[in-house]
Amino acid sequence: MSLLNDLININLSDTTEKIIAEYIWCLLSFSFVYDHIYDHQVTSLVLKLFSFFLCVCRIGGSGMDLRSKARTLPGPVTDPAELPKWNYDGSSTGQAPGDDSEVILYPQSIFKDPFRKGNNILVMCDAYTPAGEPIPTNKRFNAAQIFSDPVVAAEEPWYGIEQEYTLLQKDINWPLGWPVGGFPGPQGPYYCAAGADKAFGRDIVDAHYKACLYAGVNISGINGEVMPGQWEFQVGPSVGISAGDEVWVARYILERIAEIAGVVVSFDPKPIPGDWNGAGAHTNYSTKSMRNEGGIAVIKKAIEKLGLRHKEHIAAYGEGNERRLTGRHETADINTFSWGVANRGASIRVGRDTEKEGKGYFEDRRPASNMDPYVVTSMIAETTIIWKP
Repeated sequence: MSLLNDLININLSDTTEKIIAEYIWCLLSFSFVYDHIYDHQVTSLVLKLFSFFLCVCRIGGSGMDLRSKARTLPGPVTDPAELPKWNYDGSSTGQAPGDDSEVILYPQSIFKDPFRKGNNILVMCDAYTPAGEPIPTNKRFNAAQIFSDPVVAAEEPWYGIEQEYTLLQKDINWPLGWPVGGFPGPQGPYYCAAGADKAFGRDIVDAHYKACLYAGVNISGINGEVMPGQWEFQVGPSVGISAGDEVWVARYILERIAEIAGVVVSFDPKPIPGDWNGAGAHTNYSTKSMRNEGGIAVIKKAIEKLGLRHKEHIAAYGEGNERRLTGRHETADINTFSWGVANRGASIRVGRDTEKEGKGYFEDRRPASNMDPYVVTSMIAETTIIWKP
């Protein structure tokens, strides 16, 4: 075993300039025959409708489906534009027919590889057809278009995403630290707690924290959550499209660390029914106008616009969210839009400091833990900056 560890930790720079690049992409694992994705005559309207349909389908057993594969490059790379495009077998992921199976990966952002270290890198990609059309599960493409809009770019939208997740015992899919077939004591002593009878999986959480910092993910903190076995990490403040890239890479790193530990990560928004907290991805948001003097008026106007599009946002904020947004356990009812100062039972929470200073940010508490950060961040920007009621 020690020899295996020695081989895993070989420093390639001692003998070669070559590096390993791990190409990462996300997809929806909905079992469907995508016969028409590669019909290059398909209309953009059909693609958009199909894309929306896929958006509300369940993704992955953990709440998402991340894939990756590695390739050797001749030397260090720091600019995604210098990386070659690659491809994968879309027929093996349910994204293309077998007779036209190539899906093309476009490198979009680079992070240091905390597993291989050295000059090796993680590469966040999005996926296209051979004709250069984004495939329906490519949510980054539309998000990038929104964030590149001059009006949006001028507002410099900042995001801070609070990603909650649950650690499960492998094979039995039951929360880490819970007795097999049974339940721990009621909620109360577990939030931000310490102790072997209250905090389960801290080694995984701390390893993930440090690995994200090493990789260059703008991770800003971690904490134990209300339900035992549930944790949270925060990413941000991140500007525009980078928020989505960083959350997806942070999720990938977490999955890899949990894999090493033999633990399953669940992003299900309500992993345990009953009197237990669900898991969300609260999204903190501000624009330049909100951060400037008098920004509270801009914030209130943005919240008003979000209320007018409540149903559209809920439909895009994650699958299974109706099990979480019940009006209990620090949530608002899924069918009712509300906002308030320091109110964690509202759809939108405005902080006390923001109210006091008359500028700042607000928190959208509706997104589920399995939300797509590209969809959520770009939709908030589109509604609050571009959309005219």
